[in-house]
Amino acid sequence: MTDHKQEKYKGPVVMRRRQVDGTTTDQRLLDSRGPSDWVHTDPWRVLRIQAEFVEGFGALAELGPAIACFGSARTKPDDPVYAIGEEVGRKLSDAGFAVITGGGPGAMEAVNKGASEAGGTSVGLGIELPFESGLNPWVDVGINFRYFFARKTMFVKYSQGYVVLPGGLGTLDELFEALTLVQTQKVTSFPLVLLGSEYWQGMIDWLRDRALEHGTISQTDVDMLQLTDDVDHAVSLMVAARERRREDGIAP
Repeated sequence: MTDHKQEKYKGPVVMRRRQVDGTTTDQRLLDSRGPSDWVHTDPWRVLRIQAEFVEGFGALAELGPAIACFGSARTKPDDPVYAIGEEVGRKLSDAGFAVITGGGPGAMEAVNKGASEAGGTSVGLGIELPFESGLNPWVDVGINFRYFFARKTMFVKYSQGYVVLPGGLGTLDELFEALTLVQTQKVTSFPLVLLGSEYWQGMIDWLRDRALEHGTISQTDVDMLQLTDDVDHAVSLMVAARERRREDGIAP
């Protein structure tokens, strides 16, 4: 039988014997002389995570139809890919979409710039990184995240498709996560368009000639990726997917 002197409830958590501490949560909160390590504990992180979801949902809930665009932060303004990014942002805005990027420099900045200059809604979802800081100046609605998984949720939840420009590990991360979500039917009616055949063809060849050949993926997985060099074609695929959503009664 448990000695109640050796038992303590802290909310829904019960602690017994040596796990019982000698203070209360309120005491540690109000006593400024106490240790501050509690702000780094996992329960406190849960509240930070919750806050990021609340802020993201609140800021984007009324965004309307949107397309997420990814690409390298290292793309320079004089790179042809930068000009393509501006065209993507402009033409998606003209088609009635908001654009969502990672909010950083390079290709992301180009897309935000094109959308903002076209009078569209230019969204940037930033992330705390050791080597990048702040949102690019063309972001009109910006949210900074501590946690990658909270940020990724916003990309998938509030966009109707992905347009992917040449990029590195972060771009590949977002691309393959979206592929997995489509493959497992976590998201539906979700077009994935790769812009830049010279850059992306080798990856598609590897998927077909290696992964598919070894039976680790199926042909339908490869077919989820649509490769083009034509921005108008990429935008038309997003518009067609939006129309299918509306026909199926999926708003917006």
